[in-house]
Amino acid sequence: MKPEDYVEQAIAIAVEAGIAIKDIYLEGNFDKEVKSDNTPVTSADIAAHNIITSALTKLTPDIPVLSEEDADIPFAERAEWQRYWLVDPLDGTGEFIAGSGDFSVIIALVEHNRPIMGIVYVPMTEVIYYAIAGLGAYKRSCKGELRISSRQLTCDDEPSLRLAVSRRQDPQSVLKLFNQSRHCDLVVLGGAALKSCLVAEGRADCYVRIGPTGEWDTGAAQIIIEEAGGQVMDLELQPLSYNERESLENPNFIVVGSTHLPWDELLVSE
Repeated sequence: MKPEDYVEQAIAIAVEAGIAIKDIYLEGNFDKEVKSDNTPVTSADIAAHNIITSALTKLTPDIPVLSEEDADIPFAERAEWQRYWLVDPLDGTGEFIAGSGDFSVIIALVEHNRPIMGIVYVPMTEVIYYAIAGLGAYKRSCKGELRISSRQLTCDDEPSLRLAVSRRQDPQSVLKLFNQSRHCDLVVLGGAALKSCLVAEGRADCYVRIGPTGEWDTGAAQIIIEEAGGQVMDLELQPLSYNERESLENPNFIVVGSTHLPWDELLVSE
């Protein structure tokens, strides 16, 4: 089957998980723990994980599921996977706990170490971002559905970048990475996938993530931004890849909307 044959079912699964997360969020009564990697996990993460993994297994019994909440799978086993689902049941757990509402459900389909389909569902706004390789990136909301494109700035445009940053991040830690010849206007939002989607729809030009993330944080966002006309790269400006190492941790990365800017010159060399 082609990804487009089950994208709607996968979207429905993301929405079902998002509804469960939203219910727990609005009730305000959830369990919270700290995992061995010192990141938080809540009963909403686990509820969404159970919904998604069960539903995907029924939808495609022959395609393995790799979820953040069940990622302890040896590389020797994962290396045999030609195609698999890559899931973050609740991206932005910190935002969920803080009560900002900036969190999402992420489902990606990865084939030969590259995402070929991605879904980001935002429970609090009921907005869906999705993309399929070669078929474009889309945003679906109560207003309908539209194809989205990133903002294709060139060197001739005004020297100002709209930079997406976390509301709990020190902006200077990101601004210092950029050549000061370009002014940066900050767009503040929580959740890694949501900031990537801002770039995909042209509301921001760039998002830099410094610090640990997992491959499940970027899989869906990567195909969405690529289909919208942008790129997701490490800070050496190489595309991220998936399931090629023992570790599932990403390098620091940058999401860019325009492929026409000299990012190697805009970023300050370490």
